[in-house]
Amino acid sequence: MAIRLGMITPSLNTVLEPVTYRLLHGLPDVTAHFSRVSVTQISLDESSGGQFAPEPMIEAARLLIDAKVGSICWNGTSGGWLGVEKDAALCDAVQAAVGVPVTSATQAVTSLFREAGVTRFGLVTPYLNDVQQEIISKYSAAGFECVGEAHLGQHDGFAYAAVEDETWGELIRKVADTKPQAITTMCTNITGAPLAEPIERETGIPLVDSISASLWAAMKLAGGDPARILGWGKMFAGFKATA
Repeated sequence: MAIRLGMITPSLNTVLEPVTYRLLHGLPDVTAHFSRVSVTQISLDESSGGQFAPEPMIEAARLLIDAKVGSICWNGTSGGWLGVEKDAALCDAVQAAVGVPVTSATQAVTSLFREAGVTRFGLVTPYLNDVQQEIISKYSAAGFECVGEAHLGQHDGFAYAAVEDETWGELIRKVADTKPQAITTMCTNITGAPLAEPIERETGIPLVDSISASLWAAMKLAGGDPARILGWGKMFAGFKATA
């Protein structure tokens, strides 16, 4: 039976779709379909927060319903700095409007952490320092301690996509030295997902990328088995955190 997944993409994002297609290579019965909402800035400004209101998400989700998708994922990490509970409320509002299960990148990462027993994590992002600190604070309130972090301090969200793998690898290795139970590359406009296998072989620490986590959660909600996705890290096989 075909599984169709609905994905809501931040408008400035150029990484999410191609990486998702790569993740689904070899699974012809699982397809991803995309709708966009306007996201043009990543900051703590009030105007930035307004980009993530329920109304545009619901409109984008309704377009995906026309494709008869089995689940919908808001493929943005705004819940990281706006708050996990506020992000969950956004997902609930969209779900109530369209009638299919709805999740987000933030809900996916926190669900993975809870299922794996991760309480201490490492955080790698492209974000500004104040955004990074807000993510750490909000995740702490949700029960997750950030024991190591690294960020680029970049404001231009469109430019995140141009950051090279070598840069992300260096930041991930830096955070790995703090011995977290898992590391998350948090942003759906960066190429963290393809680094999972080599980084895990090198460090032994699971890498939970936002794009990968979003697909993992969307597949589960639609009745699929994410363990069918091979070669993209331990998270798809259901890892358990070590002490």
